[in-house]
Amino acid sequence: MTVERDVMEYDLLIVGGGPVGASLAVALAAAGRGVTLVEAGGPPAGAPRWDERCIALNAASQATFARLGLWDALAEAATPIIATHISERGRFGMARFTAEQAGLPALGYNLPMRHLMQVLWQRVAALDIAVHAPDTVSAHRVDADGVEVQLASGVSLRAQLLVAADGAQSPLRTEQGVAAVTDDYGQTAIVSAVRVQRPHRGWAYERFTPEGPIALLPKPGDACSLVWTLPDAQAAAMMAADDAAFLAAAQTCFGERLGRFGDLGVRGAWPLSRTLSTALTGARTLFIGNAAQALHPVAAQGFNLGLRDVDTLDTLLRRHPDDPGAADLLRRYAEARQPDRRRTADFTDQLVRLFSNRVPGLQGARHWGLLALDLLPPLKQAVMWQNLGYGGSR
Repeated sequence: MTVERDVMEYDLLIVGGGPVGASLAVALAAAGRGVTLVEAGGPPAGAPRWDERCIALNAASQATFARLGLWDALAEAATPIIATHISERGRFGMARFTAEQAGLPALGYNLPMRHLMQVLWQRVAALDIAVHAPDTVSAHRVDADGVEVQLASGVSLRAQLLVAADGAQSPLRTEQGVAAVTDDYGQTAIVSAVRVQRPHRGWAYERFTPEGPIALLPKPGDACSLVWTLPDAQAAAMMAADDAAFLAAAQTCFGERLGRFGDLGVRGAWPLSRTLSTALTGARTLFIGNAAQALHPVAAQGFNLGLRDVDTLDTLLRRHPDDPGAADLLRRYAEARQPDRRRTADFTDQLVRLFSNRVPGLQGARHWGLLALDLLPPLKQAVMWQNLGYGGSR
């Protein structure tokens, strides 16, 4: 005898409850869509710490969260970035961007990842979104009308559109036969926090070196987030070093623009590569966030690009309220996202390759390039709007 399983049906099924997937679930449920969310982990947990991992939101992302009614709750833990300072070690050329130049209260905000996820999941719960966590997709099948998903827990789900927000190595992307191109930078990002001697005044600093960039972003009080990119072997050595040796090396790399470094927070390390999906859509499927493109952290573009994926899909579905998995709608989504995706992926890749290069002839070009960036208004405006998340739209 065959036992028929009950299949729960929805407009959209989102796999991946990270910051991009959870943001999309909130946006679509708020618009009246029937949404279910599958997440391999559980809800975020943890208490505030001075050295906790943060994420940099640009102005466009702040505007998206404000539109979703989330910004007031997020702002409670966000540190405004009033200006950015970009330089190259050993050269006096630099470029500076300020919120005043952009006509904005801030260029962006440095926000604890813990707080972002807690606010998103609280809104997920308030919107009565069906959540399956912790759970994973064990199989899925696509037909003309939708996608049927079998979860490891035995639950069966069906939706008109499947959205894969399941990371750079997206199992759903692989299962649908969509390839991805990965460029390994041979670098690792060490993420931590330091206390600084001089007030940061809301300034973010990014300093390029031949080994990779080192960035400090403002946190509350006398603390800054530290993101230090190094070749893999050097990063391993720095992760193994004691706090005093690590701080001394980071100080030498960054300089003393913020005075001497004090306490060092907990260190984490992430290997760096660029992974680009060869397609943004599959059969009744969209790939968003890192499942579509995972970028080098230079200039903090990755999550902000993923949130623009969310914004584009939300806008399209509001304008076309019928079948969210229709082939024409998926085509429109891909066409809308490709220019921004290509521009941003190329922008970060070119920064990495230009400034992590010891070729003698490029050293002078980098130096004069930074000076031009600071002194030529049209070039400065173009780069500033790209960093703000408005590249190509102004």
